[in-house]
Amino acid sequence: MKPARIALFAALVAAASIPLPVASQAPPPEAGNAPRVALAVDVDGAIGPATAREIKEGLAVAEARRAEVVILRLNTPGGLATSMREIIADLIASPVPVVGYVAPSGAHAASAGTYILYATHIAAMAPGTNIGAATPVELGTPIPGLPAGGPPNAPPPKTGGDVESAKATNDAVALIRSLAELRKRNADWGEKAVREAASLSADAALQAGAIDLVARDEADLLRRIDGRTVEVTGGAHRTLATGDIAIERYDPGWLIHLLAVITDPNIAVLLMLAGVYGLIFEFVSPGLIAPGTVGTICLLLGFYGLNLLPIDYTGLALMLLGLVFLAIEVFNPTVVLGLGGLVSFLLGSAMLLRVQAPGFTLSRPILWAVAILVFGLSALTGRALWRIRSRPALVGGEAMPGMTAEVIDWDGATGHVFAHGERWSARGTEALAPGESVEVVAIDGLDLSVRRKAGDEAEPDGERP
Repeated sequence: MKPARIALFAALVAAASIPLPVASQAPPPEAGNAPRVALAVDVDGAIGPATAREIKEGLAVAEARRAEVVILRLNTPGGLATSMREIIADLIASPVPVVGYVAPSGAHAASAGTYILYATHIAAMAPGTNIGAATPVELGTPIPGLPAGGPPNAPPPKTGGDVESAKATNDAVALIRSLAELRKRNADWGEKAVREAASLSADAALQAGAIDLVARDEADLLRRIDGRTVEVTGGAHRTLATGDIAIERYDPGWLIHLLAVITDPNIAVLLMLAGVYGLIFEFVSPGLIAPGTVGTICLLLGFYGLNLLPIDYTGLALMLLGLVFLAIEVFNPTVVLGLGGLVSFLLGSAMLLRVQAPGFTLSRPILWAVAILVFGLSALTGRALWRIRSRPALVGGEAMPGMTAEVIDWDGATGHVFAHGERWSARGTEALAPGESVEVVAIDGLDLSVRRKAGDEAEPDGERP
């Protein structure tokens, strides 16, 4: 590998090890001169690492801008437990009051969205929305500031699951009850949402005490919370003045959007595949530069995305082993390696993710399409290599038999011929004359075995010096 390529690879590895930088923000304006604003942060889609980073940065910007409140607008089917717990910890520690708002009409805050809504200082919903169905898939990381363990005398889960599912359910019940007690909301319904996957409409949630109010839009929301007192981090109480403030939307920037793309497990797998084949093409044809560069970037982005997800590294190792087997199949065609690589890739993809959260599942059609594409590419390449191997050699001693030569001189059974641009010693069983065309039968060291060529229509190979 050339030094320039080694330097490029080292630089990319170093860059991938550096966490994504927080988007630079303008310095906070002077106190007293800053217009009061409500910063709106939109969560639209599955909860994942990109969502957690967006909310963390949004809260930091709100604190720097001295925003009156943060409106966290939710429309989510749920997502990863690890990202959800990170968001909850940030909400609890936020010095700026956060208003959770399930909107627009038709939206929902299901699963992880219910926990996040319970964690906000004020919980609100738009008409025609719903919350609930918070049965856990994978919950188990404690959150700073909340008690650990299940509630006293917690009944076993009604799902009839095994011990692991009972532990996860009890832990989730403890979490949502702790959030309900912290924000003075209905803890019993929160437990029901976890154990029985219960859901509520906006009006029913208000009547049940699961939320604080129902508002038609964000302007109506700000009018309704004007004058309310909330408790922020550190036990301080803060009275909201939101009657006539402007609403600003937080733009997460391109880094967050990129993170949202590469943490999709399907995209991460495709990036890894593109990276592996980019490097293969670079090694097959050194000097192309582009396949190696693009392949290295794709491979690092794929690894970075998977590293942020709850993956099983045994599954990842099986997928990489399958790709290695299929790459070897390209250079050394064997049916065993090709089938073994395909099976290893499919088994690894089935084991890759430890959880199946909304928005973070591997698409089986995509995996089958990728597997068929990879195996088909390997089969086509192997077939081409076999065809090349079956052709006669074009250079070297193996290429001499069958070649036409011209007799230079001949005495009895030996003489010299001109073949392949060179003068050769030759022997044969026939008497030959100078200038006669002969055919090379075999090569023995530096001696050719020749015989008279039928007719004299073939031109000798090269010109005699």
